[in-house]
Amino acid sequence: MERRKFLQSLAAAGSVVLPATGAAQSGTQSPVLKIPRVSDPGELRGEMLYRKLGQTGETVSAIGLGGSHIGKPTLTQDEATRLIHQAIDRGITFMDNCWDYNEGRSERFMGDALAQSGYRNKVFLMTKIDGRNKDIATDQLNDSLRRLRTDRIDLVQFHEVLRFDDPDRIFREGGAFDALMDARKAGKVRFIGFTGHKDPHVHLYMLEVAAKHNFQFDAVLMPSNLMDAHFRSFAQLVMPKLVEQKIGIQTMKPFCGGDGIILKSGAIQNPIDCLHYALNLPTNVVITGIDKPSILDQAFEAAKTFKPLNDHQFAALLSKTQQVAATGQYELFKVSAHFDGTARHPDWLGSDNPAVQKLAPQLPG
Repeated sequence: MERRKFLQSLAAAGSVVLPATGAAQSGTQSPVLKIPRVSDPGELRGEMLYRKLGQTGETVSAIGLGGSHIGKPTLTQDEATRLIHQAIDRGITFMDNCWDYNEGRSERFMGDALAQSGYRNKVFLMTKIDGRNKDIATDQLNDSLRRLRTDRIDLVQFHEVLRFDDPDRIFREGGAFDALMDARKAGKVRFIGFTGHKDPHVHLYMLEVAAKHNFQFDAVLMPSNLMDAHFRSFAQLVMPKLVEQKIGIQTMKPFCGGDGIILKSGAIQNPIDCLHYALNLPTNVVITGIDKPSILDQAFEAAKTFKPLNDHQFAALLSKTQQVAATGQYELFKVSAHFDGTARHPDWLGSDNPAVQKLAPQLPG
């Protein structure tokens, strides 16, 4: 009875401490997973669930349409437009994108679709930039505005904050932060966030550096899936900080990226379980790749059938991935450079600011 009361008190606080049940059943001592849980499941309207985005005052669809998939070479502009329109007509309001997705094709496709029949005003539009200095960040933002065919973007995020030097480069004088602050003053950007998929400790450092500059992000994007809980976990390390600071939480890679890597592991067979898990965390929007009507239907099915899991159900679901997730082998975005666009294209980041360039020749090596 005391244990039950303890779990109930934690649930009321928005997090639950759970043993990984697979290890417990095998007779070994199981690690404790401190995974925060959603306190407000949201409001179901028609086929879609809606949640508030941090302290922005905005309410968005709990599932967002991913920009990378919508610009795949296998899709034509007409096919992408139909998918985007169908998604919006059925209730998806959060649109994800990025300056570098598919060499700008994703933003162009989405921009053309949103420019038709007033669709732009029906969505919360987000995109990301890679630049770390002010000049290149400004150029990338202007590219995005042009491709997306809009004079404002609701949320712009510093993309792929993967390295510990990224926060310092972004926030130093003449860095990309200055570009977005200027854009916000000009009305081109409403909210500012950052993204990353490599290491939760880098996210924590980004929050720390922002605080030193007296700035709090409006939203943060990170991976969230049934593998993450067991290895270098964003859910365990970053989400509690965001909940505490009331920062909007966006999550991605519910299927571990790519084309359903988590399903290929064999640990999880039902894709709806992956989306339901992500929705059970205190995320405001789960971004998922949608490149065909059947995947669009899957997203709405997950939203319509979502119910918060009880402690036993939550632990049982996590136990399915405990062994296969232990080394991060299925989370390639954490343990390889496969998803690191800025590692393959360092020019997207831009050079260091003039002060650093002036000092660099004086340094050995």
